[in-house]
Amino acid sequence: MKDVTVLSELSVGIDLHKTQFTVCAISSDGELLLEKQYETNNDGYLAFIEAMHTFEEEKGCTIALAIEATCNARFSRNKMVREFFRVVVVNTSRFELISKSTKKTDKHDAAELAYYLSKDMLPESHLCEEHEEEIRRLLKTRSILVSTEVKIKNQVHGMLLGHGEVTKSAQFQSKKKRQVLIDSLGQDPYTKTVVASLKEMFTILDGLIASVNELERYIKELVADDEDYNLLITIPGVGFVTAATISCYTKNLDRFDGNYKRFCSYVGLTPYIHSSNKTEHIGHITKHGPTELRTAFVQMCMGFLRLTKVTGEWRLLVNYKKMKEAKGSGKSIVATSRKLARIVFVMLSKREEFNPSLMVNAVGHSLTADEVIGA
Repeated sequence: MKDVTVLSELSVGIDLHKTQFTVCAISSDGELLLEKQYETNNDGYLAFIEAMHTFEEEKGCTIALAIEATCNARFSRNKMVREFFRVVVVNTSRFELISKSTKKTDKHDAAELAYYLSKDMLPESHLCEEHEEEIRRLLKTRSILVSTEVKIKNQVHGMLLGHGEVTKSAQFQSKKKRQVLIDSLGQDPYTKTVVASLKEMFTILDGLIASVNELERYIKELVADDEDYNLLITIPGVGFVTAATISCYTKNLDRFDGNYKRFCSYVGLTPYIHSSNKTEHIGHITKHGPTELRTAFVQMCMGFLRLTKVTGEWRLLVNYKKMKEAKGSGKSIVATSRKLARIVFVMLSKREEFNPSLMVNAVGHSLTADEVIGA
């Protein structure tokens, strides 16, 4: 009778690419059991899944997979989870062993993932739910369209300035105002080519504006019943885009174990700290985590600054003004954004709305995030 080795768990590293993925499977004692390449298509996935189920039956083991966080990691992860495999999506920014390796091959990378998975030493990357992913994609698309809209407007400003016409943004805000601008240029013969260019650019601009409006309408529908979004929108100066962005990037706050510092680190608003012996150097912010989330907190801070009639006497803004005099606006905005991140973390953790009446306190006493919402 053939001797069958019984495993508790098979550790499988997957080096995932757009057209193919390389697999390395090792046992708990480090024995190489599988090293193979599959196509990144339905047939390839089915062949790999069948091989994994064969190991489950023959070895009596469970399957654990390690996949680097890439563009198609979510799709692959979802496929494997449906087969009841344990999947670890690796945070590549915290696992530089592969990227800095002197031996960089797909097989070697897959083997490294499998080995460190077997030792439970892989930094895991958090993947949001599909609903939040959809909102993120819509917000990203909106950002691209708005950026393109701004570029076209700047191009029009520059083109008209080249013909001696100084324009303002207000002249592009409606079709009627844009048509007035075209009509005023049409009086001079040399502007015929300019008018032709303007008409094309304004046509594109109309399409972009319509698309942005449609996306915004759809995003509002998706977040209308979201509790986090409705809490965030209670903060003065926070628009629906900022609230929707923070909401879809901050689900499952339990993973921070109630520590707001870990949350601020995730956002990327905490500074680098290098400490050696008696020397400590504090550098710029790390900028780790999603750029969109970090930008949203800065936008929240800018919203506070625009509403000085409401927020001017708040301790947060008083501290900002003092810091601005000493360190400048850039560092002051970042520091204030970090404080806002702490307030948001407590609000969402305790499910409480923003309470503006508690933002004003006795001079000399700095409010804590708990005090801001009355916790």
